[in-house]
Amino acid sequence: MSGLAYFLMRMGFCVAGSDAQATLLTARLEKEGAKIYIGHDAANVGDAQAVVVNSAIPESNPELCEARRREIPVYGRAELLALVASCFENTVGIAGCHGKTTATAMCAHVLEECSGSCSAHIGGEDFDYCNLYSGGEKYFVTEACEYMGNFLHLRPDVAVILNTDADHLDCYKDAEQLAAAYRTYARGAKAAIVCGEDKIAGETESALTFGLTNECDVGAENIRSNGGKYSFSLRINGKIMDKIKLNVYGKHNIYNALAAASVAEYYGYDPSLTARGLQKFRGIRRRFEFLGEMNGAQMIADYAHHPREIAAALATAKEVCAGKLYVIFQPHTYSRTRLLFDDFLKVLQPLENLVIYRTYAAREYFDAAGSALTLSESLPNSLYVESLRQLQLYLQCSLKAGDVALFLGAGDIYFIAKRILEDK
Repeated sequence: MSGLAYFLMRMGFCVAGSDAQATLLTARLEKEGAKIYIGHDAANVGDAQAVVVNSAIPESNPELCEARRREIPVYGRAELLALVASCFENTVGIAGCHGKTTATAMCAHVLEECSGSCSAHIGGEDFDYCNLYSGGEKYFVTEACEYMGNFLHLRPDVAVILNTDADHLDCYKDAEQLAAAYRTYARGAKAAIVCGEDKIAGETESALTFGLTNECDVGAENIRSNGGKYSFSLRINGKIMDKIKLNVYGKHNIYNALAAASVAEYYGYDPSLTARGLQKFRGIRRRFEFLGEMNGAQMIADYAHHPREIAAALATAKEVCAGKLYVIFQPHTYSRTRLLFDDFLKVLQPLENLVIYRTYAAREYFDAAGSALTLSESLPNSLYVESLRQLQLYLQCSLKAGDVALFLGAGDIYFIAKRILEDK
């Protein structure tokens, strides 16, 4: 939402908005000239000529109710994004259960290096581009989110599908309905670029496929790891091209890089430009981000909140950890925990030093079956913690030089980790 607000302000619109609490993003918007309200109130609507809401906003929201009462046009975030995308010559939509933010940012760096005319709407904070990059009108790269079918509003020139893991089953009847939505998304584009190793994506008609198997059009050879950061030789249609060196941690990021390389290949750019663009990408906040040290131990935060993402983050952490690995996981929404309960158990059971922090409910009401406490009670290897102070004391008493404390989750665990570091 904040990225779209930035875009509208740069087009000359007067923008106001509200949020539950002040953040760095609301502060930046205010500095740029937006009127920011903390808390939701009908009076905040003011003389607005349009109201934009995201999918988490209930119909009972006072500002939304006021807009309906006054018959002010109301747009969903996804509808506004589609309108913004229409302002550009070419739109690239990055969809998938995992990696959307990183792949979007990687693709933006690559297309900017290739063309010198790329803008991007990113679902996280790129260390160089923040969450909105305005670099020109030839390309617009954006995340295409599957939640509530939002990506179906977008009609990109190129639809990228990274993966189709089961998620958001609170708004899809089952995994097949979710898969059908991905197929519809791909058919709505002029061309699709998909991960050839993903069952659903691989069955989708596409212009290019990417992955680590030889059957994929765009792949990686001679893969090497240097302390968790990977390099490889780019393979396109069977030919070995330029060497790619990534400046972000994790083997899973090879797939994100291949997706970006596939987009550049689709548009006909030289692989050497792709290599330069990917090397310039320094990462996204909350994606295996080093926060600081406590007792000589590294404090690292990652947005992982789905079992498959957790597995990838754990694999990366084990590559950089010289001592003990401490994992602090905050479940994100009760429904996800309940619906993927067995998958969470499978990925978390092998851990020796595991803390389960209270659930970040987001848009949901309490559900005992999907609570952090219920998850912890099913994991004998875990410690359940409800407060920042409890967690701080545990880490102060446990961490030693060479250890890694890995904070996982899409909720406020990131800010809790930062507070612990500030108060150490």
